[in-house]
Amino acid sequence: MTDAPAFIIRASRVEDAAGLAELHSQPRFRWGTLRPRYPSVDVVRKWLETRSTDDMHIVAEAEGRIIGDAVLRPGKGRRAHAADIGMGVHDAWHGRGIGTALMAALIDTADNWLDLKRLELTVWTDNAPAQALYRKFGFVEEGVLRAYAYRDGTYADALAMARLRGIG
Repeated sequence: MTDAPAFIIRASRVEDAAGLAELHSQPRFRWGTLRPRYPSVDVVRKWLETRSTDDMHIVAEAEGRIIGDAVLRPGKGRRAHAADIGMGVHDAWHGRGIGTALMAALIDTADNWLDLKRLELTVWTDNAPAQALYRKFGFVEEGVLRAYAYRDGTYADALAMARLRGIG
């Protein structure tokens, strides 16, 4: 029996632009997100160079390549208690604990470093694996966003989900 290849979770860096562009071009990854087709390395690099310093963007890396990424975007002002989450995993690495590790890192930061009360995200209504991951971490459905975005030639619905810490 062989062990699955090890991976690490770390902060993203500008040098990850090519790896992130490759990750974001994966069909299944893109299907699960709002990302456009054919991301350019230059656009990804510019985003990495100009992103908010308040955001926490992390990647999962294995065998010298980026196999997942996630972001925690804290709110400001009267929404400073909340943050938005986005994440995705490389098509070839689904079901290997990458999403769980990324989500655990985001939640640890939210709970133990930023004292956030509310984490929120959207997920396609037909993305059962992602919904199961989010529920595992205490996210609950708050509503359906009908015709949320255009995907694969039709308008797709999304679930609004949130995790509240220390409330209710």
